[in-house]
Amino acid sequence: MHAFRDLEVAAYCPRKLYYRRRAGDPEVPDRVETVRDLAFSYEELLDVDAAVLSAPIEPDPATYRERLERARSELSIWDDLVDPAARDAYLEGREARGIAHKVLDDPPVPSLAFAGRPPEQGVWEPQSVRLVAAAKALAWEREQRVERAVAEYPAYGVIRPIDLTARRTGAYRRAVRTAESVDGPPARTDDEAKCDACEYRDECGTRTRSLRSMLG
Repeated sequence: MHAFRDLEVAAYCPRKLYYRRRAGDPEVPDRVETVRDLAFSYEELLDVDAAVLSAPIEPDPATYRERLERARSELSIWDDLVDPAARDAYLEGREARGIAHKVLDDPPVPSLAFAGRPPEQGVWEPQSVRLVAAAKALAWEREQRVERAVAEYPAYGVIRPIDLTARRTGAYRRAVRTAESVDGPPARTDDEAKCDACEYRDECGTRTRSLRSMLG
């Protein structure tokens, strides 16, 4: 059984997954935890000036609040997002296991909070794979269909529900097959656009796909 995070890494770069497995799971940086905590403070960030002024957000406070206000007015699931049925819920499905930062009920929907920058539209494909993994694990546990998931980018005030389309499910299946097949260093590829931020770049030195191919 694969961890949600491993499937995300498999979709991002199979070679990185190989080195990650050799090194063991890294600790989650404090900054990532701090940013994820913002996803549980949206109402406070909207209503309390001191909270938004001291928060580790990327846009200016006015822009940040404008984005959250738009989400509050447009998303039917807003109330469930700010007060989820479960927080940091461990889910175990047929193929994958891991943590959903929030689980919404009626209908069941998993939500994951990502510390990084969102794309202009949609979600990054590796993150889409992780979201599908969480949705499928939740469906397996509840024994009912789960057709949506939510990507939250709390440092940016961006919340994006996604449907489990055939394309996203296909990317998830490919990531599962990749994770199952990685037992040695995968072949090098030709695009180093993602290598600069990789913690294994010194020992790997590979090149990977273009950023355009990462969008899901």
